[in-house]
Amino acid sequence: MAERGKSVKLGEIIREFQLEILNKGPNYEDMPLTTLDVNRPGLPLSGFFEHFDARRLLVIGLTEHTYLSGMEPQARRESFDRLLAHPVPALIITRELEPFPECMEMAIKHERTVLRTQEHTSAFMSRLIGSLFNHLAPQITRSGVMMEIYGEGVLIQGESGVGKSEVAIELIQRGHRIIADDAVEIRHIGTRLVGSAPELIRHYIELRGIGVVDIQQLFGMSAVREDQDINLVVNLEQWNDQVFYDRLGTNEEFTTILDMKIPAITIPIKPGRNLAIIVEVAAMNNRHRRYGFNAAQELAQRVDLRAEQGSRK
Repeated sequence: MAERGKSVKLGEIIREFQLEILNKGPNYEDMPLTTLDVNRPGLPLSGFFEHFDARRLLVIGLTEHTYLSGMEPQARRESFDRLLAHPVPALIITRELEPFPECMEMAIKHERTVLRTQEHTSAFMSRLIGSLFNHLAPQITRSGVMMEIYGEGVLIQGESGVGKSEVAIELIQRGHRIIADDAVEIRHIGTRLVGSAPELIRHYIELRGIGVVDIQQLFGMSAVREDQDINLVVNLEQWNDQVFYDRLGTNEEFTTILDMKIPAITIPIKPGRNLAIIVEVAAMNNRHRRYGFNAAQELAQRVDLRAEQGSRK
């Protein structure tokens, strides 16, 4: 996979998965992990190293352990010598299997980190790869407010002072949840865009004239959420009589974030409009569209059918 220039420290992964440390390489906690892939070194243990990527974590499970058990100690020593001569970030043994003495000998010789987990190999690798995706996923920060509305992730954008935070407060009062205010960190994970708040300002919101308030403290845990997939982008802008605004919704708009197209709508702001309710309806309507229901298209089809029937009379 193409690399994105991000990394996560091995120490974070050790703490996240509560891995047992069997041997410590130099500066093992700060060892950077830069690739999303994990390697089960069956072929390298047999001596085949073509296309071997030394940046990947190595995982030895029951299959590799059984294969190594059938080797003579000297052959096993040579196998681990060849494998751990490469600057791999760490070797992880699953199922709480006992490491071979030759493995530990070569790990000490080449100063490689050896770790162990109680988990079964497939379950551990699935969680590990998912964690690496979260840590290393492409990421940008956008100005705006991120809300969860009826299960839909809505990114509200607009110029400073347009009223994004005020809309968010009313939506919270209506039972919806806030993910981020002012700055939204967006990660591209697989086929999803996930929005979250920078840790420093998580659960805080700024209201002009009042200042910064803690949403979790004021409204409780039910009013906040850590992250959410982005399903809709809502752009708020001041009403402009010179601009034609879509009244039927037949023209679908999209915005591109991290090479992904997300449905988008523009809501003009005008005195007397209840923006929170409009955004709420927009979220529900977007959910219906994702499930295949499009009110604008159905209306257009009804109008066309009525016109066709009228022309036959």
